[in-house]
Amino acid sequence: MLGFKRRERPSALTVQTAPGPGGGPLPMAAGERALYRALRESVPIIDAAVYKLRRLIGEFTVTCRDEEAQKGLRAFLRNVKVNAAGVGVHEFLGIYLEELVTYGTAVGEMVLSGGQIGALYNAGLEGVRLEADGPLGLKVSALGPGGYEEAPYPQLLLVSALNPAAGSPWGTSLLRGLPFVSNVLLKIYRTLGDNWERMGNVRFAVTCKPEGPGALAGERARQVAKEWQRAMKSVETRDFVAVGDVTIKAIGPDGQTMESDVPVRQMLEQIVAKLGLPPFLLGLSWSSTERMSSQQADVLTSELDAYRRVLTPVAEKICRTWLTLEGYEPEAEIVWDEITMQDEVDHANARYLTAKARKLEKELEKEQGAADDTARWGIR
Repeated sequence: MLGFKRRERPSALTVQTAPGPGGGPLPMAAGERALYRALRESVPIIDAAVYKLRRLIGEFTVTCRDEEAQKGLRAFLRNVKVNAAGVGVHEFLGIYLEELVTYGTAVGEMVLSGGQIGALYNAGLEGVRLEADGPLGLKVSALGPGGYEEAPYPQLLLVSALNPAAGSPWGTSLLRGLPFVSNVLLKIYRTLGDNWERMGNVRFAVTCKPEGPGALAGERARQVAKEWQRAMKSVETRDFVAVGDVTIKAIGPDGQTMESDVPVRQMLEQIVAKLGLPPFLLGLSWSSTERMSSQQADVLTSELDAYRRVLTPVAEKICRTWLTLEGYEPEAEIVWDEITMQDEVDHANARYLTAKARKLEKELEKEQGAADDTARWGIR
Protein backbone atom coordinates (compact mmCIF):
# COMPACT_ATOMS: atom_id res chain seq x y z
CA MET A 1 0.00 0.00 0.00
CA LEU A 2 2.76 2.46 0.83
CA GLY A 3 4.82 1.48 -2.17
CA PHE A 4 7.28 -0.79 -0.29
CA LYS A 5 8.05 -4.14 -1.80
CA ARG A 6 7.61 -7.05 0.58
CA ARG A 7 10.77 -9.07 1.13
CA GLU A 8 10.35 -12.73 0.23
CA ARG A 9 11.83 -15.17 2.72
CA PRO A 10 12.90 -18.70 1.87
CA SER A 11 10.65 -21.43 3.25
CA ALA A 12 13.53 -23.76 4.17
CA LEU A 13 17.21 -23.56 5.00
CA THR A 14 19.63 -24.72 2.33
CA VAL A 15 23.24 -25.58 3.16
CA GLN A 16 25.35 -24.91 0.12
CA THR A 17 28.53 -26.63 1.29
CA ALA A 18 26.92 -29.90 2.41
CA PRO A 19 28.11 -33.05 0.60
CA GLY A 20 25.78 -34.87 -1.73
CA PRO A 21 23.95 -38.12 -0.94
CA GLY A 22 26.38 -40.78 0.20
CA GLY A 23 29.26 -38.33 0.44
CA GLY A 24 29.24 -37.71 4.20
CA PRO A 25 31.48 -39.32 6.81
CA LEU A 26 30.67 -42.84 7.95
CA PRO A 27 29.24 -43.46 11.44
CA MET A 28 31.00 -45.55 14.06
CA ALA A 29 30.68 -49.25 13.27
CA ALA A 30 30.01 -52.05 15.76
CA GLY A 31 33.62 -53.21 15.53
CA GLU A 32 34.94 -49.84 16.65
CA ARG A 33 32.56 -49.78 19.60
CA ALA A 34 33.68 -53.28 20.56
CA LEU A 35 37.30 -52.10 20.37
CA TYR A 36 36.64 -49.26 22.81
CA ARG A 37 34.86 -51.63 25.21
CA ALA A 38 37.78 -54.06 25.06
CA LEU A 39 40.14 -51.15 25.64
CA ARG A 40 38.39 -50.24 28.88
CA GLU A 41 38.39 -53.87 29.99
CA SER A 42 42.08 -54.41 29.22
CA VAL A 43 43.61 -51.17 30.54
CA PRO A 44 42.31 -50.38 34.05
CA ILE A 45 43.58 -46.80 34.01
CA ILE A 46 41.32 -45.96 31.05
CA ASP A 47 38.27 -47.48 32.72
CA ALA A 48 39.09 -45.64 35.96
CA ALA A 49 39.40 -42.33 34.09
CA VAL A 50 35.93 -42.70 32.55
CA TYR A 51 34.38 -43.38 35.96
CA LYS A 52 36.32 -40.47 37.47
CA LEU A 53 34.89 -38.11 34.86
CA ARG A 54 31.41 -39.41 35.60
CA ARG A 55 31.80 -38.73 39.32
CA LEU A 56 33.58 -35.39 38.96
CA ILE A 57 30.96 -33.88 36.65
CA GLY A 58 28.94 -32.97 39.75
CA GLU A 59 25.26 -32.11 40.10
CA PHE A 60 23.01 -29.17 39.29
CA THR A 61 19.92 -27.41 40.55
CA VAL A 62 17.00 -26.01 38.58
CA THR A 63 15.42 -22.58 39.05
CA CYS A 64 12.07 -21.46 37.59
CA ARG A 65 10.06 -18.26 37.74
CA ASP A 66 7.10 -20.08 39.26
CA GLU A 67 7.95 -21.42 42.73
CA GLU A 68 5.34 -24.18 42.49
CA ALA A 69 6.74 -25.32 39.14
CA GLN A 70 10.26 -25.22 40.54
CA LYS A 71 9.28 -27.36 43.52
CA GLY A 72 7.54 -29.94 41.35
CA LEU A 73 10.37 -30.01 38.80
CA ARG A 74 13.00 -30.59 41.46
CA ALA A 75 10.97 -33.43 42.94
CA PHE A 76 10.59 -34.97 39.47
CA LEU A 77 14.34 -34.76 38.71
CA ARG A 78 15.14 -36.31 42.08
CA ASN A 79 12.67 -39.24 41.88
CA VAL A 80 12.30 -40.02 38.17
CA LYS A 81 12.85 -43.66 37.26
CA VAL A 82 15.97 -44.34 35.20
CA ASN A 83 16.30 -47.55 33.16
CA ALA A 84 15.45 -50.68 35.15
CA ALA A 85 16.92 -49.95 38.58
CA GLY A 86 18.10 -46.32 38.65
CA VAL A 87 16.51 -43.24 40.17
CA GLY A 88 17.19 -39.56 39.53
CA VAL A 89 18.25 -37.47 36.58
CA HIS A 90 21.89 -37.49 37.75
CA GLU A 91 21.98 -41.27 37.34
CA PHE A 92 20.69 -40.85 33.80
CA LEU A 93 23.22 -38.13 32.96
CA GLY A 94 26.06 -40.19 34.46
CA ILE A 95 25.38 -43.12 32.13
CA TYR A 96 24.76 -40.68 29.30
CA LEU A 97 28.18 -39.08 29.86
CA GLU A 98 29.89 -42.47 30.07
CA GLU A 99 28.46 -43.48 26.69
CA LEU A 100 29.37 -40.08 25.29
CA VAL A 101 33.00 -40.31 26.40
CA THR A 102 33.44 -43.93 25.33
CA TYR A 103 31.76 -43.83 21.92
CA GLY A 104 31.49 -40.13 21.13
CA THR A 105 27.70 -40.32 20.76
CA ALA A 106 24.95 -40.91 23.33
CA VAL A 107 21.24 -41.54 22.88
CA GLY A 108 18.52 -41.26 25.53
CA GLU A 109 14.74 -41.15 25.61
CA MET A 110 11.98 -39.62 27.71
CA VAL A 111 9.39 -42.36 28.24
CA LEU A 112 5.82 -41.10 28.61
CA SER A 113 3.30 -42.66 30.96
CA GLY A 114 -0.21 -41.23 31.19
CA GLY A 115 0.73 -38.07 29.35
CA GLN A 116 3.67 -37.37 31.68
CA ILE A 117 7.34 -38.34 31.73
CA GLY A 118 7.36 -41.65 33.57
CA ALA A 119 11.01 -42.63 33.11
CA LEU A 120 14.31 -41.84 31.43
CA TYR A 121 16.02 -44.47 29.32
CA ASN A 122 19.64 -44.76 28.15
CA ALA A 123 19.63 -46.41 24.73
CA GLY A 124 22.53 -48.67 23.83
CA LEU A 125 24.12 -47.87 20.50
CA GLU A 126 24.05 -51.55 19.51
CA GLY A 127 20.30 -51.43 18.91
CA VAL A 128 20.14 -47.89 17.51
CA ARG A 129 21.06 -46.59 14.08
CA LEU A 130 21.77 -42.91 13.46
CA GLU A 131 21.44 -41.55 9.94
CA ALA A 132 22.08 -38.08 8.64
CA ASP A 133 18.82 -36.48 7.49
CA GLY A 134 20.29 -33.74 5.36
CA PRO A 135 23.11 -31.47 6.54
CA LEU A 136 21.21 -30.24 9.63
CA GLY A 137 19.10 -33.24 10.59
CA LEU A 138 19.53 -36.61 12.24
CA LYS A 139 17.21 -39.60 11.94
CA VAL A 140 17.15 -42.18 14.74
CA SER A 141 16.01 -45.76 14.06
CA ALA A 142 15.61 -48.64 16.53
CA LEU A 143 16.19 -52.31 15.80
CA GLY A 144 12.91 -54.23 15.76
CA PRO A 145 11.65 -57.65 14.59
CA GLY A 146 11.49 -56.46 10.99
CA GLY A 147 14.77 -54.55 11.02
CA TYR A 148 15.46 -50.90 11.77
CA GLU A 149 12.39 -48.70 12.10
CA GLU A 150 12.44 -44.92 12.42
CA ALA A 151 11.43 -43.55 15.82
CA PRO A 152 7.85 -42.17 15.54
CA TYR A 153 8.35 -39.48 18.21
CA PRO A 154 11.79 -37.91 17.69
CA GLN A 155 10.91 -34.99 19.99
CA LEU A 156 11.22 -37.36 22.95
CA LEU A 157 14.74 -38.46 22.02
CA LEU A 158 17.98 -37.05 23.43
CA VAL A 159 21.04 -37.25 21.17
CA SER A 160 24.45 -35.67 21.80
CA ALA A 161 27.78 -35.77 19.99
CA LEU A 162 31.17 -35.18 21.57
CA ASN A 163 33.62 -33.12 19.51
CA PRO A 164 32.02 -33.91 16.13
CA ALA A 165 34.06 -33.43 13.00
CA ALA A 166 33.10 -30.69 10.55
CA GLY A 167 30.06 -31.73 8.57
CA SER A 168 29.48 -34.86 10.64
CA PRO A 169 26.56 -35.50 13.04
CA TRP A 170 28.53 -38.22 14.86
CA GLY A 171 30.83 -37.50 17.75
CA THR A 172 34.42 -38.53 18.39
CA SER A 173 35.31 -40.92 21.19
CA LEU A 174 37.70 -39.71 23.86
CA LEU A 175 39.52 -43.03 23.48
CA ARG A 176 40.38 -42.47 19.82
CA GLY A 177 44.14 -42.75 19.36
CA LEU A 178 44.63 -44.97 22.41
CA PRO A 179 44.41 -48.48 20.84
CA PHE A 180 47.97 -48.34 19.47
CA VAL A 181 49.49 -46.96 22.67
CA SER A 182 47.50 -49.41 24.78
CA ASN A 183 48.62 -52.30 22.57
CA VAL A 184 52.27 -51.41 23.23
CA LEU A 185 51.59 -51.10 26.95
CA LEU A 186 49.85 -54.48 27.09
CA LYS A 187 52.76 -56.09 25.22
CA ILE A 188 55.14 -54.81 27.89
CA TYR A 189 52.91 -56.11 30.68
CA ARG A 190 52.49 -59.46 28.93
CA THR A 191 56.25 -59.80 28.50
CA LEU A 192 56.82 -58.96 32.16
CA GLY A 193 54.37 -61.70 33.12
CA ASP A 194 56.13 -64.24 30.91
CA ASN A 195 59.54 -63.31 32.30
CA TRP A 196 58.34 -63.60 35.88
CA GLU A 197 56.77 -66.95 35.12
CA ARG A 198 60.07 -68.19 33.69
CA MET A 199 62.49 -66.58 36.14
CA GLY A 200 60.34 -66.17 39.24
CA ASN A 201 59.46 -69.87 39.35
CA VAL A 202 63.03 -71.09 39.70
CA ARG A 203 64.04 -74.22 37.81
CA PHE A 204 67.04 -76.30 38.76
CA ALA A 205 69.60 -78.34 36.83
CA VAL A 206 70.80 -81.34 38.84
CA THR A 207 74.01 -82.96 37.61
CA CYS A 208 74.95 -86.31 39.16
CA LYS A 209 78.24 -88.08 38.45
CA PRO A 210 77.84 -91.54 39.99
CA GLU A 211 80.80 -93.88 40.38
CA GLY A 212 80.97 -97.60 39.93
CA PRO A 213 79.64 -100.03 37.31
CA GLY A 214 77.17 -98.88 34.69
CA ALA A 215 74.08 -100.61 36.14
CA LEU A 216 74.81 -99.40 39.63
CA ALA A 217 75.51 -95.85 38.39
CA GLY A 218 72.21 -95.76 36.47
CA GLU A 219 70.25 -96.99 39.51
CA ARG A 220 71.92 -94.38 41.70
CA ALA A 221 71.11 -91.60 39.18
CA ARG A 222 67.43 -92.66 39.06
CA GLN A 223 67.29 -92.73 42.85
CA VAL A 224 68.74 -89.19 43.04
CA ALA A 225 66.23 -87.95 40.44
CA LYS A 226 63.33 -89.57 42.33
CA GLU A 227 64.31 -88.06 45.66
CA TRP A 228 64.84 -84.64 44.06
CA GLN A 229 61.38 -84.67 42.46
CA ARG A 230 59.82 -85.73 45.76
CA ALA A 231 61.57 -82.87 47.58
CA MET A 232 60.45 -80.29 44.98
CA LYS A 233 56.82 -81.48 44.91
CA SER A 234 56.45 -81.57 48.67
CA VAL A 235 54.35 -78.78 50.23
CA GLU A 236 56.47 -78.81 53.35
CA THR A 237 60.11 -77.74 53.37
CA ARG A 238 62.31 -80.81 52.85
CA ASP A 239 66.04 -81.22 52.55
CA PHE A 240 67.65 -83.10 49.73
CA VAL A 241 70.56 -85.32 50.70
CA ALA A 242 72.67 -87.05 48.07
CA VAL A 243 75.84 -89.10 48.22
CA GLY A 244 78.52 -88.61 45.63
CA ASP A 245 79.38 -85.87 43.18
CA VAL A 246 76.05 -83.96 42.79
CA THR A 247 75.83 -80.37 41.51
CA ILE A 248 72.67 -78.24 41.68
CA LYS A 249 72.35 -74.95 39.77
CA ALA A 250 69.40 -72.61 39.31
CA ILE A 251 68.29 -71.87 35.75
CA GLY A 252 67.36 -68.30 34.93
CA PRO A 253 68.46 -65.99 37.78
CA ASP A 254 71.50 -64.85 35.82
CA GLY A 255 69.37 -63.66 32.88
CA GLN A 256 68.99 -59.90 32.44
CA THR A 257 65.48 -58.52 31.90
CA MET A 258 64.78 -55.32 29.99
CA GLU A 259 63.97 -52.22 32.01
CA SER A 260 60.26 -51.43 31.82
CA ASP A 261 59.93 -48.27 33.94
CA VAL A 262 60.76 -45.79 31.17
CA PRO A 263 58.65 -47.27 28.32
CA VAL A 264 55.68 -47.93 30.64
CA ARG A 265 55.75 -44.34 31.87
CA GLN A 266 55.97 -43.04 28.29
CA MET A 267 52.87 -45.01 27.31
CA LEU A 268 51.01 -43.93 30.45
CA GLU A 269 51.89 -40.28 29.77
CA GLN A 270 50.27 -40.54 26.34
CA ILE A 271 47.14 -42.11 27.84
CA VAL A 272 46.88 -39.52 30.63
CA ALA A 273 47.38 -36.68 28.15
CA LYS A 274 44.49 -37.99 26.03
CA LEU A 275 42.15 -38.52 28.98
CA GLY A 276 42.70 -35.00 30.36
CA LEU A 277 42.93 -36.00 34.04
CA PRO A 278 45.79 -35.14 36.40
CA PRO A 279 48.02 -38.17 37.11
CA PHE A 280 47.39 -38.12 40.86
CA LEU A 281 43.67 -38.72 40.29
CA LEU A 282 44.54 -42.00 38.55
CA GLY A 283 46.88 -43.24 41.27
CA LEU A 284 50.10 -42.28 39.49
CA SER A 285 52.58 -40.89 42.00
CA TRP A 286 54.60 -38.80 39.57
CA SER A 287 56.60 -35.96 41.06
CA SER A 288 54.94 -32.56 40.72
CA THR A 289 55.23 -29.23 42.42
CA GLU A 290 52.41 -27.47 44.24
CA ARG A 291 52.05 -24.93 41.44
CA MET A 292 51.91 -27.70 38.84
CA SER A 293 49.16 -29.45 40.81
CA SER A 294 47.10 -26.26 40.97
CA GLN A 295 47.53 -25.75 37.22
CA GLN A 296 46.43 -29.33 36.58
CA ALA A 297 43.37 -28.71 38.74
CA ASP A 298 42.54 -25.62 36.66
CA VAL A 299 42.85 -27.66 33.46
CA LEU A 300 40.58 -30.34 34.94
CA THR A 301 38.01 -27.68 35.80
CA SER A 302 37.97 -26.45 32.19
CA GLU A 303 37.60 -30.05 30.94
CA LEU A 304 34.62 -30.67 33.21
CA ASP A 305 33.05 -27.38 32.15
CA ALA A 306 33.29 -28.54 28.53
CA TYR A 307 31.43 -31.77 29.37
CA ARG A 308 28.83 -29.77 31.29
CA ARG A 309 28.20 -27.63 28.22
CA VAL A 310 27.32 -30.81 26.32
CA LEU A 311 25.03 -32.13 29.08
CA THR A 312 23.24 -28.85 29.79
CA PRO A 313 21.02 -28.89 26.64
CA VAL A 314 19.98 -32.46 27.49
CA ALA A 315 18.95 -31.48 31.02
CA GLU A 316 17.17 -28.36 29.73
CA LYS A 317 15.16 -30.38 27.22
CA ILE A 318 14.04 -32.78 29.95
CA CYS A 319 13.01 -29.86 32.16
CA ARG A 320 11.18 -28.01 29.39
CA THR A 321 9.29 -31.15 28.36
CA TRP A 322 8.15 -31.85 31.93
CA LEU A 323 7.06 -28.23 32.45
CA THR A 324 5.12 -28.21 29.16
CA LEU A 325 3.33 -31.46 29.93
CA GLU A 326 2.46 -30.19 33.41
CA GLY A 327 1.05 -26.94 32.02
CA TYR A 328 3.75 -24.58 33.29
CA GLU A 329 5.82 -22.05 31.41
CA PRO A 330 8.60 -24.05 29.71
CA GLU A 331 11.53 -22.05 31.03
CA ALA A 332 14.11 -23.34 33.48
CA GLU A 333 17.70 -22.47 34.25
CA ILE A 334 20.34 -25.10 34.98
CA VAL A 335 22.81 -24.05 37.68
CA TRP A 336 25.73 -26.45 38.16
CA ASP A 337 27.40 -26.84 41.53
CA GLU A 338 31.00 -25.79 42.00
CA ILE A 339 33.33 -28.58 40.99
CA THR A 340 35.48 -28.62 44.15
CA MET A 341 35.74 -26.83 47.46
CA GLN A 342 38.97 -25.31 46.19
CA ASP A 343 36.91 -23.43 43.59
CA GLU A 344 34.67 -22.14 46.37
CA VAL A 345 37.72 -20.88 48.29
CA ASP A 346 39.20 -19.24 45.18
CA HIS A 347 35.92 -17.53 44.34
CA ALA A 348 35.52 -16.34 47.92
CA ASN A 349 39.06 -14.92 47.89
CA ALA A 350 38.39 -13.24 44.55
CA ARG A 351 35.19 -11.63 45.89
CA TYR A 352 37.03 -10.52 49.04
CA LEU A 353 39.87 -8.94 47.06
CA THR A 354 37.39 -7.28 44.67
CA ALA A 355 35.40 -5.80 47.57
CA LYS A 356 38.59 -4.64 49.25
CA ALA A 357 39.78 -2.97 46.05
CA ARG A 358 36.42 -1.18 45.62
CA LYS A 359 36.59 0.02 49.22
CA LEU A 360 40.08 1.44 48.68
CA GLU A 361 38.94 3.10 45.46
CA LYS A 362 36.02 4.79 47.25
CA GLU A 363 38.33 5.99 50.04
CA LEU A 364 40.75 7.39 47.48
CA GLU A 365 37.89 9.12 45.68
CA LYS A 366 36.72 10.68 48.95
CA GLU A 367 40.25 11.84 49.80
CA GLN A 368 40.69 13.23 46.31
CA GLY A 369 37.34 15.02 46.53
CA ALA A 370 38.23 16.51 49.92
CA ALA A 371 41.60 17.68 48.57
CA ASP A 372 39.89 19.29 45.58
CA ASP A 373 37.40 21.08 47.84
CA THR A 374 40.21 22.35 50.07
CA ALA A 375 42.15 23.61 47.10
CA ARG A 376 39.05 25.28 45.64
CA TRP A 377 38.11 27.01 48.90
CA GLY A 378 41.73 27.98 49.52
CA ILE A 379 41.90 29.67 46.13
CA ARG A 380 38.71 31.58 46.84
